[in-house]
Amino acid sequence: MDQRDRDRLGILKEVERKHLKQAAAAATLQVSVRQLQRLLKAFKDCGDGAVVHALRGRPSNRKMAEKLEKRAVAILSGEEYRGFGPTLASEYLVKRHQIAASRETVRKLMRQAGLWRGRQRQVEEIHEWRPRRSWFGEMVQWDTSEHDWLEGRGGDQKLYLIAMIDDATSRVLARFVESDSTTANMEVLELWLRTHGRPLSFYTDKAGLFQTAVKTRRDEQRAGKDREPLPPTQIGRALRELGITWIGAHSPQAKGRIERFFGTAQDRLVKDMRVAQVHTREQANAYLEQHYLPWWNQEKVVVPASEQDAHRRLDQHHDLAAILSHVESRLVHKDYTIRFEGQVYGIERADITTGLRGAAVRVERRRDGTIALRFQDRYLRYRVCETALPPAPPSARPAKSHQAPNAGGKSGWMKGFLETPGPSIRKAIAISNATS
Repeated sequence: MDQRDRDRLGILKEVERKHLKQAAAAATLQVSVRQLQRLLKAFKDCGDGAVVHALRGRPSNRKMAEKLEKRAVAILSGEEYRGFGPTLASEYLVKRHQIAASRETVRKLMRQAGLWRGRQRQVEEIHEWRPRRSWFGEMVQWDTSEHDWLEGRGGDQKLYLIAMIDDATSRVLARFVESDSTTANMEVLELWLRTHGRPLSFYTDKAGLFQTAVKTRRDEQRAGKDREPLPPTQIGRALRELGITWIGAHSPQAKGRIERFFGTAQDRLVKDMRVAQVHTREQANAYLEQHYLPWWNQEKVVVPASEQDAHRRLDQHHDLAAILSHVESRLVHKDYTIRFEGQVYGIERADITTGLRGAAVRVERRRDGTIALRFQDRYLRYRVCETALPPAPPSARPAKSHQAPNAGGKSGWMKGFLETPGPSIRKAIAISNATS
């Protein structure tokens, strides 16, 4: 009997002695008058035990059988369930082993078996809360996570997870790639564009993929000198051509929605792929598309404040193959050729127009490896020319002597001059008269 039971017992005794009215006692115990009358009857029949619940100390009718508890603990002790928490473990017990157990029941079993220990929450730095955007597609957060996604099962293969999450709904699109490159990010960008359309803005960090690094001398920074505008990155240029605004985050906490997605994926997705025996990038992407993302978009997506979709459709002039490519500018030479990446390309005679010579053309290296040349609003046909041979290296010349002049103290320019016989005087006069 605890203190609460003793207090209830004291009130019942006061009512029994007529020191307290039933209505006042019922209000004190926060029960109805009829329930108080039942307690008084039980007190007369059973004594002080009336205030103790009859089921106290007895096992619950919903308690798992001891044999089933041992089986659940044995399953969760396996290597494939290493590091599982109570929530994920309870889901797998139902899905794979047909053992229905609540999360709290599994938590209790795992604690008793030493398979899980709750972590004490630490005081975290408080950041200003930013409300969600109202429309789907109003702002999409975009980032990459580097992690040991396959836990060494892929050998030396390293995977990166590129993800995009809508700020208003938490709807996610993600893919595993081999490198966090411009090409890989453009492939995921194309997937979002073809699936949902063009969002109003993308919210990313200030990595070199999205923003050109600024190089300024220290004294110029202190003097507040205006910096010249830098050319955009390939992704920045593509977003401009698509009419999408780029927003740079000042800290990882600013894009907390996608950071929390990565935190969940690094815990749950890694364990899911371990159980599913995923070993390659292709298998990881297949599991991501068929299992994990459908689960996320069903369980974690929220209803936006507005039903309106802010995505804009791709128009006819939005050629994604051209926009999502590596683009540079080259000048057309007098012979109507350009040089790009060590190769010479000659423009076909039929496509030569007025103003082309000396003008700048747009060179697109597509993601499939092809090259496209565009002048103003039309593409030019071209042929690949043989590159000019590099200049021949200079011939080897005998090394000059670096001996100091007059090393012996006398000049040697007359040495051997008198030893060479010259012409006679008569012959020398004849030679002189012949030349005069």
